Amino acid sequence: MGSIFHPTPRRGGVRLAALAAAAVAVAGLGLAVVVGHPSKPGTSEARVNVVAGENFWGSLTEQIGGDHVRVTSILSDPAADPHLYESDAKTAAAVSRADLVISNGLGYDDFLTKLVAASPNKHRDELSVEKTLHIRGDNPNPHLWYDIPRVSTVADAIARALVVRDPAHASVYRANLDRFDQSLKPLLAMLAAIRAKHAGAPVAYTERVPGYLLADAGLTVKTPPGFAQAIEDGNEPSPGDVATLTDLITNHDIKLLLYNSQATSSVTQHIQTLAKQAGTPVVAVTETVPPSEKTYQSWQLDQLRAIQTALGN
Repeated sequence: MGSIFHPTPRRGGVRLAALAAAAVAVAGLGLAVVVGHPSKPGTSEARVNVVAGENFWGSLTEQIGGDHVRVTSILSDPAADPHLYESDAKTAAAVSRADLVISNGLGYDDFLTKLVAASPNKHRDELSVEKTLHIRGDNPNPHLWYDIPRVSTVADAIARALVVRDPAHASVYRANLDRFDQSLKPLLAMLAAIRAKHAGAPVAYTERVPGYLLADAGLTVKTPPGFAQAIEDGNEPSPGDVATLTDLITNHDIKLLLYNSQATSSVTQHIQTLAKQAGTPVVAVTETVPPSEKTYQSWQLDQLRAIQTALGN
């Protein structure tokens, strides 16, 4: 099996262009264990074949790789619950042919881990976002793509992985990575604006999907942890947790309710109805990039705008 990338967060003095000189240069870039397998060294027409577990990581890869990558994103259906995904023969074939596989980790895309194990390939590399971000702790939130300040670290890891596969285009990946980092600035600015005006504002969600985003914006989540965990696991929340969240809404103790529109149930629909009846703003979030959005950045920016508007700008 190919290497697993565990990059440390990027430091300003490190340049991916240096990788083009020699494969040994990767040893100084914070990659734990790397063995490069360029698809067609020295040829300009070669493209790195990438399979991403989810279309948000696929979006990053397409932006960084440009014309030099071919990306297949597995989870991309906005009408489907990602937690219920079952792989098929087409997906298995794509994984078996991949030069690089990008997984989210934390149990979110275990189907991908199984597909990789089922088709051993020593020339295939793997990148785990969980390991890239060094996630620790008991039952961490798996929705890592909602942690916008750390997405640049993932983008950097993707660029490094592409350079290992295709050092001839290192300068292209470097330039595209810089462009991607610049494109995150409006999102970071909006997070800062929300935090400056609404720090500590009480909000609720039906499950942890936007958890990192809300924390980065300085908002305080009041949802009972047991309620959110039950919904995430596909179970019925306890009557006590339902009663607690209901009281938060009917007593006007929250400023905003967020719900996952890709994983609804009778309970979450009831909570939405209560919020609307109470005059509490309700904002839908999704687990994957909707077809209406061109990029990861536009998707997250639109969701941030909805949150900002709901809180009163």
